[in-house]
Amino acid sequence: MDGEIKGYVHALETFGLVDGPGVRYVVFLSGCKMRCRFCHNPDTWSGKGEEWTAKDLFYRAKRYKSYWKNNGGITVSGGEPLLQKEFVYSLFSLAKKENIHTALDTAGQPFTTESEWLSGFEKLMDVTDLILLDLKQMSSEGHKNLTGVDNSNILEMAKWLSDHGKKMWIRHVLVPGVTDDRDDLLSMREFIDSLKTVERVEVLPYHTLGLIKWKELNIPYTLDGVPTPTKEQVAEAERILIK
Repeated sequence: MDGEIKGYVHALETFGLVDGPGVRYVVFLSGCKMRCRFCHNPDTWSGKGEEWTAKDLFYRAKRYKSYWKNNGGITVSGGEPLLQKEFVYSLFSLAKKENIHTALDTAGQPFTTESEWLSGFEKLMDVTDLILLDLKQMSSEGHKNLTGVDNSNILEMAKWLSDHGKKMWIRHVLVPGVTDDRDDLLSMREFIDSLKTVERVEVLPYHTLGLIKWKELNIPYTLDGVPTPTKEQVAEAERILIK
């Protein structure tokens, strides 16, 4: 049975208020191939986590359905959830059978148009109501420096979602001196304007709440000393990115 497929979960949040509309049950999956310099969950990188079946996880989430009212639901985040897309598909399929709203919070890095991978992705999109897509940076060189990988396939995924009518919220983490370059933000705004299905754009201020995890894992933190953005810096980025 599809509900018996297993996935690896890093953490669960029962009353999420920032990962999609309404009150959300948020599943943070393990595993990520990006190495974002500001990542607040570097402990997800290895892919190790608590093993769940999709069915058991769904029924755990469903306990909180009364709190979701008309616009809440289930969000799967990470890590990078597309690394476990078959598990997410199974979970979301169970949710859609009961008319529960589903959201996927992703950076898009695994995306490829290779036929076998794309086929599984298309199935997942059929049971996904909303995609929260993180756009880190538009410059390919800057993106590599920030995350360790190129962003061409991520931008290709955004275009695919737009062309296939999938609703998106775009998110951008604002790191002073790193992701706040005006020209790059203007380029991002131009790209967002080219997409047809973006419902919302969010500027997320950089924070250092995950720094303790880097220290515990003995990973060098290359943004040490970078301040959180001021209200004025956030407002300027919002002025550029948000209509």
